[in-house]
Amino acid sequence: MKDWLRKHPDVRTIRVAAADLNGQARGKRVPARFADKVVKDGTRFPFSVLNLDIWGEDIDDSPLVFEQGDQDGVLRPTERGFMPMPWLEAPTALLPIWMFRENGTPYEGDPRHALATVVSRFKARGLTPVCAMELEFFLIDDSGKTLQVPPSPRSGKRRKAAETLSIRALDAFDTFFTDLYDACEAMDIPADTSTSETGLGQFEVNLMHCDDALRAADDAWLFKMLVKGLARRHGFAASFMAKPYPEYSGSGLHTHFSLVDNDGRNVFDSGGPKGTAMLKQAVAGCLNAMHDSTLLFAPHQNSYERLIPGKHAPTAVSWGYENRTSAIRIPAGNPAARRIEHRVAGGDVNPYLMLAGILGAALDGIEHEMEPASPIVGNAYAVTGLPQIAPTWEAAIDALEQSQIVPRFIHPELIKNLISTKRQELHYLDELSDTEKLELYLDTV
Repeated sequence: MKDWLRKHPDVRTIRVAAADLNGQARGKRVPARFADKVVKDGTRFPFSVLNLDIWGEDIDDSPLVFEQGDQDGVLRPTERGFMPMPWLEAPTALLPIWMFRENGTPYEGDPRHALATVVSRFKARGLTPVCAMELEFFLIDDSGKTLQVPPSPRSGKRRKAAETLSIRALDAFDTFFTDLYDACEAMDIPADTSTSETGLGQFEVNLMHCDDALRAADDAWLFKMLVKGLARRHGFAASFMAKPYPEYSGSGLHTHFSLVDNDGRNVFDSGGPKGTAMLKQAVAGCLNAMHDSTLLFAPHQNSYERLIPGKHAPTAVSWGYENRTSAIRIPAGNPAARRIEHRVAGGDVNPYLMLAGILGAALDGIEHEMEPASPIVGNAYAVTGLPQIAPTWEAAIDALEQSQIVPRFIHPELIKNLISTKRQELHYLDELSDTEKLELYLDTV
C-alpha cells in the first residue's frame, strides 16, 4: 500500500473515504506526507457520519449523535489500497476506508461490512459469489433551466432522441469514453462493453464478473464516483439518478451472480438451460425478500418514477428464463455460465447495500430450501395476481421497517439507521419543488 505512493511521487494529497448509507463518499483530505500514518493507524470520525441524510445533515433522532455523545469510529484502509483520482486536476490518490469500533470489531452500520458479513456466511458454506454489474447513467447538460443532452464535442449538435445501441451516439462522445476507459484502467475498475441505451443521452457500461463480491461493489461505487467527476471535467454532468426525464426509461443497475464451490464449480450449472435446485432456491429467496427489501434497490423518492409498468423496469415480484420483463431473469447461454440476473435496482443505489440485499436474500433461500413459483412466460406486466415490489418510497420504508425477513441477513442496527435516514428525507423532500428535487438528486446519487 505504501509502495503505491512511493511510485507516484507527484501525488501531493490523498483522500480517505468511506461510503455512507446513501453511498456518498465521506472522509478527509490529507497531505501525502502523512499517508503512512493513515495506513498504519487509520483515521477517525463519528459513527454518525455514515448515517447522514442526502444533504449531509445529522439524523434528528439518531442515537449516534447526542445520546451516545457522537462517538468516533476508527476508519481503516480496505484491501483495495491507493488509486488515482483521474477526474481531479492535481495528481491525487484515493484510499477507500471502512469503519470499526474501538475494540477492532466491524461497525454494524457500515454498508461495506453488511456485504462482508453476507459473503462470510457464503464462505462458511464453501461457496463464493461471482458478481458482475451493468451500470446505466445519463450524460446531461444542466447549465440551463431544463435538462438536455450535452452537445457532441465532435459535431456540436445535440442528440434529441434515444438511440438504442447506436454506434453514432457512442462516437459523439468518444473523447469522454476514451478518457473514462483510461481512467478505469488506472483505477483497476474492470470496465467492459459500453452501449447507448433507450434514454435521452443514456449509456451503459458493464463491469466484468469478479469472484470477490466486496471488490465488485467497490468497483461499482468507484465507477459512479469516477463517471460523475470525469463528466464535469468534460463540461457536462453525469447522473445515476433513476429517472431524470419523465418521458424516457430510467437507469438501472442490473446485477448478475452465480455461486462457485471450493472446487471452482458453478453450483447453478445443471448441464442444461434450467439450472440446479440451488439456483431455484436462490431465486426463491430473492423473490421472498424482494418486497421487503425494495428500499435497498430503490432508495430515493425519484427511484419510484422508474418502477413503472412497461418502462423497462420490473414492478412485479417474478422470475423467468430469458425474460427481461421479470424482476429476476435467468439468461440463456453456456450452462457453465448459468447465473441469476437481478433487475430491480436503479442506478441510484448504494452498491454495498444493494449487493448485500441480493446475496443475503439468495442465501436465505438456500438455507431454507425455498421453492419459487412457476417462472413467467411472456409479458410479466400483463400477468395479474403477482405480488408487487413496494410501489412508493413511503411504502418501501414501511416494508423494510416491518420486515421479519431482511434482518436475517442485514444487521438490525443498519436497518434502523437507514429507516431513520429515509424518514427524515421523506419529511424534508415534501417541502421541495420538483426542480429542487431534480437538482438534489442529479449530483448526489
